[in-house]
Amino acid sequence: MTEGKTSSAEGISWDLTDFYQDSEDPGIERDFAISVEMADSFRERYRGKVETGKLKPGELYEAVKEYETIYETIGKVASFAWLYHSQNTQEPKRGALFTKTQQKISEVSNKLIFFQLEWQSLEDTVADEYMGSPELGKYKNYLKHWRRYTPHMLSEKEEQIVESLQITGKKALVRLFDEIIGDTTVSIEVDGEKKDFVLDQALSKLYDSNRELRKAAAKGITEALSGKKKFLTFVFNNIVLNHSTICDFRGYPDPMTPRNLDNRVKKETVDALMQACLDNTDIVHDFYRLMKDMLGYDTLYDHDRYCPLPGDTPDVTYEESKAHVLEAYGKFSPELRDIVVRFFEEGWIDAELKPGKRGGAFSASAVPSVHPYILLNFTDKTRDMTTMAHELGHGVHQYLAREQGYLQQRTPLTTAEMASVFGEMLLFDKLMGEVKDPHTKLNILGHKLKDDFATVFRQVIMTRFEQKLHKERMEKGELRPEQINELWLEANREEFGDTVVLTDDYGWWWSYVLHFVHYPFYCYAYAFGELLVLALYDMYREQGKEFVPKYIDLLRRGGSEDPEDMLRRIGADITDPHFWERGLAVLREQVKMVEELAEELELVTGDR
Repeated sequence: MTEGKTSSAEGISWDLTDFYQDSEDPGIERDFAISVEMADSFRERYRGKVETGKLKPGELYEAVKEYETIYETIGKVASFAWLYHSQNTQEPKRGALFTKTQQKISEVSNKLIFFQLEWQSLEDTVADEYMGSPELGKYKNYLKHWRRYTPHMLSEKEEQIVESLQITGKKALVRLFDEIIGDTTVSIEVDGEKKDFVLDQALSKLYDSNRELRKAAAKGITEALSGKKKFLTFVFNNIVLNHSTICDFRGYPDPMTPRNLDNRVKKETVDALMQACLDNTDIVHDFYRLMKDMLGYDTLYDHDRYCPLPGDTPDVTYEESKAHVLEAYGKFSPELRDIVVRFFEEGWIDAELKPGKRGGAFSASAVPSVHPYILLNFTDKTRDMTTMAHELGHGVHQYLAREQGYLQQRTPLTTAEMASVFGEMLLFDKLMGEVKDPHTKLNILGHKLKDDFATVFRQVIMTRFEQKLHKERMEKGELRPEQINELWLEANREEFGDTVVLTDDYGWWWSYVLHFVHYPFYCYAYAFGELLVLALYDMYREQGKEFVPKYIDLLRRGGSEDPEDMLRRIGADITDPHFWERGLAVLREQVKMVEELAEELELVTGDR
């Protein structure tokens, strides 16, 4: 860690007392005990009664409501433990509480798994009769979604064994990965002197205008990651094996099936999305050829991908970012702005840089009885302001969806990015509308396009990498790091073609991506969300203020409806294979805008 102040966000840290006063709060043990006692009581009263189909619809409603209360009780402790551990993954007492919470969740889940299994064992006609009853109220869609997993469920004892072994299986590997990455220090030579940075700080250097600094940062990141190759390769191999083993036991036809089920989206829709992106990589190629000419480079390398276009790219402080984001949200909806204000003023954001802190950024929905919390690693770059707007979109979405209750607050990943990317668009439109200088406008547009490419094409490419990784691991056994490196480079070449040279060093950069470890096959949801929002934002521009209440209504619904049904409410049909082309056309149009600005500024010639 560098000496002195690390960024303007120093001191911006969570206030977790809305959960508990601290990790020693007796309320933690109390809620552990309550959740276990409630689970025991629930099991005693309902086991064997659901599968008979003799519960009245109103009685089943009360059972689901109680089931939800149990999970919210243990979920409150789990949310606190996760956030507390995220602030410093190196502190033993935080890790100990996190692990204990996982054990308690497993204990409660094992007591309650019968409920889901009995519901899934009902004949379709009986289940349909229940779901057609008005007494089941808001839980109808939740129970309907449960039944989609019916062909893949095991016996109660087998489900209990799987759940229990995950504590020392996948969940242990996830914790090991987080601690390895949290403890990663990157040494970069700056002005002839080597300085140490946390990984997120080092990654931020790739956005610097100084090419030598970008190159030095990339070299330092590669050295740091390859230096941990033994541990990271072990984690990745075993995460993939764990996933494959579970898929085999459950009879999933391919390793992406459980993610598609969780996302409530058809395989055909995901395939169409990914294919549309792969068929349109020429958009990326056109932009990077243009960027190479504007910068006057003979060759673009992997460490040049995020460098700014010609013109000023001033740093932006945390407070400046806050002001921009609040204004952007406020212009769209005063109601959303008021929610965003609470994140800033009530300690719901942790943005400072510190050793051991979880990398990246996220918004944790927590539990409805509390509120969401946002983690940032703010480095005073323009992209950090964009990330702030993005995560606050998640936060607003999660906050509004609290009224759906614990079981249906969380959206599937396919619509989880809807509000976050929309928040980015609000900020982008604000900045573009205020800027008069064409150099600055070019830079903002360039930043946005590179972020969009990272959200659309890169996420599809990362999903392609996962597909290849899982296939190779199952066919060839444990993979060496060099084999994984080649899979990573092969997948990334699909995006960049011959426009960016990917060095051998870049081969190691799969090893820090959190999503591969925490949430296999998560990444395509980003592309889904980005292209969906480009379409929704077009609708907003067409409809103006009339669109706002319809959009907010979507956010309030959380995960209470399938994405297909929910989005039809506002005229979006995600089952149409041509739907994705609409969003891709917007990106193509923006690349054309970059070219026109570049020609206006005489950075390129019109006959290129």
